Amino acid sequence: MATAAEAEAMRRAVALAARGLGHTSPNPVVGCVILDADGRTAGEGWHQGAGGPHAEIHALRAAGERARGGTAVVTLEPCNHTGRTGPCAQALLDAGIARVVYAVADPHAEAAGGAATLAAAGTAVESGLLAEEAAAVNEAWLTSMRRGRPFVLWKYAATLDGRSAAADGTSRWITSAASRADVHRLRAEADAVVVGSGTLRADDPQLAVRGPGGARQPLRVVLDRRATIAPGARVLDGTAPTLVAVAEDAPAPRLPGGAEMVRLPRAASGPGLDIPALLGELHARGVRSVLLEGGPTLAGAFLAARAVDKVVGYLAPALLGAGAPALADAGITTITQALRLELTDVARLGPDLRVTAVPTVSAAPAPIAPEES
Repeated sequence: MATAAEAEAMRRAVALAARGLGHTSPNPVVGCVILDADGRTAGEGWHQGAGGPHAEIHALRAAGERARGGTAVVTLEPCNHTGRTGPCAQALLDAGIARVVYAVADPHAEAAGGAATLAAAGTAVESGLLAEEAAAVNEAWLTSMRRGRPFVLWKYAATLDGRSAAADGTSRWITSAASRADVHRLRAEADAVVVGSGTLRADDPQLAVRGPGGARQPLRVVLDRRATIAPGARVLDGTAPTLVAVAEDAPAPRLPGGAEMVRLPRAASGPGLDIPALLGELHARGVRSVLLEGGPTLAGAFLAARAVDKVVGYLAPALLGAGAPALADAGITTITQALRLELTDVARLGPDLRVTAVPTVSAAPAPIAPEES
């Protein structure tokens, strides 16, 4: 059984892991705390960027000789393969760690097996400590590994009567500056931001992250079936990389250097592009998390494809009575087909409410591609 010191160390490791959000993809976020033989903190670390040392290596370096005979507390099962860095399981053995406590098993086929390697070498191993908390901070990467496609978070802003724009099409600004700042946090944590051509024409968004320096810019993805994107669109300004997805039979758009085009099949039903094909393409490019910022039509297409893993709604205390809804047709025709959600958080941001929800188990998205090896 885990000790109180190990539980406290795991809480700290989860907090450390969160520091890597937006910086580690296509790798997971991981935190690690090393306790010495007397149960006192000797070192800690987190995975700071893909290609760099993993959390365990940072923590072992900080602990030095105090790691020998101690315990490694880590949010994800130590890796067991050699990629751009060596296997963490072997590094823990080399450091003389006597016990390893981890929260979540590694679902990646190549990296998994660290726990077995440690146990075979005589190291005491325990799993599952604060697994729910550790999985929550790493939800995007874990989802992408288990479903074989990127984790998708749909964000929308609306009035209390569910309108995302007024009758004349205006939508700036429905929500407050506090809510808009929070959206930039979501962008900074995502690998890609996705919009449709309708939003592009209506709002001409830039989709870049603004705020504190050091934030990584996500890939900006535009679904533009007929290749109507204007050469002067702000999403093509070079601030961040841009991918324009067009139909297989569409003309090639005029794109500046730094922007890229990909051709995708049309949706089997409806006017847009095939959502599973899009997500498969993004996953192959190393995208593990997607922030869906498109308008109501694109959101409906993602929901119809059962490709939304989390919903974040910013609700402003205002009423419009007419105008565009937050969500268009999602293939739901009767109340029994409603996509049921479980509320996981409600917070106040300035005058607005931020509501976070996930599909219930019965309505959870289905895998659309095999897990990568």
